[in-house]
Amino acid sequence: MSFRGDDQNPDLNKNPSHGPNPPSTKKRPPSWSNVWLKNTKPLKHMVVAMQLQSLSPPDDPKSKTLSPNIFPMDSTLLLSDELLLRIFAKLPDSQRKSISLVCKRWLNLQGRLVRTLKVLDWNFVLSGRLIHRFPNLNHVDLVPGSFISPRNSGIYLSHRLVSMHIDSGFYPNWCFGEEKNLLPVDVIDSGLKALASGCPNLRKLQVIGVSEVGLLSVAEECSTLQELELLKCDDNVLRGIAACENLQILKLVANVDGFYSSVVSDIGLTILAQGCKRLVKLELSGCEGSFDGIKAIGQCCQMLEELTLSDHRMDDGWLAAISFCENLKTLRIQSCKWIDLNPGPEEHLGSCFALERLHLYKCQLRNKNSMGAIFPVCRAAKEIIIQDCWGLDDSMFSFASICRWVKLLSLEGCSLLTTEGLESAIQSWKDLQSLRVVSCKNIKDSEISPSLATIFTTLKELRWSPDTKSLLPSSLLEVSMGKRGGKLFRRT
Repeated sequence: MSFRGDDQNPDLNKNPSHGPNPPSTKKRPPSWSNVWLKNTKPLKHMVVAMQLQSLSPPDDPKSKTLSPNIFPMDSTLLLSDELLLRIFAKLPDSQRKSISLVCKRWLNLQGRLVRTLKVLDWNFVLSGRLIHRFPNLNHVDLVPGSFISPRNSGIYLSHRLVSMHIDSGFYPNWCFGEEKNLLPVDVIDSGLKALASGCPNLRKLQVIGVSEVGLLSVAEECSTLQELELLKCDDNVLRGIAACENLQILKLVANVDGFYSSVVSDIGLTILAQGCKRLVKLELSGCEGSFDGIKAIGQCCQMLEELTLSDHRMDDGWLAAISFCENLKTLRIQSCKWIDLNPGPEEHLGSCFALERLHLYKCQLRNKNSMGAIFPVCRAAKEIIIQDCWGLDDSMFSFASICRWVKLLSLEGCSLLTTEGLESAIQSWKDLQSLRVVSCKNIKDSEISPSLATIFTTLKELRWSPDTKSLLPSSLLEVSMGKRGGKLFRRT
């Protein structure tokens, strides 16, 4: 039996020269890896650029540029850091914060422009991030970050000198600022030492609860420190301040009612006077002391030009020591319950002949001994400003008549002073050029005498608004007020 191959397999007849066809297979789609590897030219460019960047010096601008075939070139990479800093310095402060979000380089450059900083988190100081982030600081406020307080609390306690967040729960006999809610002294000293080592050009510092050791580290590292504000300090702490030889402006806040209590006495003031002989401005807030402490400051700090006493707790007789401040130009007393209840006889008070300005803010002026002493001591004053003081009536203000060289008098919120009392005190002031009377309700327009109106005509500046209904009478308009005064004359 025979078989015919062409009948059994017809495909062989169609192509007899080739063998049987291979089995059919489905075509697979190309994978992403095959497509990527077929064109490796961009990848090679990137690898080469990264290698060149790693081999180049860090400051080389070429190391920060990649091939234009890969990414669009950042044109700011061609600018040096110094040039970018000069550009950023021209921007307003509101835009400097936003430029730090562009890239890490701009973030670092923006940190180099920051000069003033208020610290809210003490760990930011201890970790060294503050120095790394802001290497050119010259003014640092460490007070807000020194309190242990809940940041997410909706209760914010604010004082003229201290502010902080507090819990809703109050405990009996609990005082703000004491050990319970203020960082330990050694922690504050450690942070202050870290700050001083990283900011040798520090010029202004505000700190609370520091010890003598912490201030000594600042004195050693920051020789250019010129301004210091120290809260919660005592006599021992002032030994560290005495090492700051170039200090020119100092503010001591010894005691703040309701927040903390500490004592600065004549001992501390004497230590301060012997160490900080270049002081130009000194503010004593909540400090104790007496004649001896103020006298030591006057004798040792011969460059002192401005002295401010706020909420003082000085003993009687301290006012007589002002005469030892031979170059004092400004005496400012504010928020004091009394000035000097027993200043002593007038012949022992003396006078500060260099004094030009006497400012009284929010003080109790009810004591005749105090008022009878403060004006003779400041008899050379050319500027007297009394604002929101209680008890200043005609009898108290009459002591100001001894100040014969006053050129500017400003009275605001003196509700007991009358028109007659004002006139009796200033009628002998031949050099008076500026007069401001604001919110003094017992000074009436209808009580202005012809002699007082004559004084008004000689003034260069007059601001007359003793109350909201005050209006100078038409008779004063006929005397041509202000013609001799010049362009600074104002009438409201």
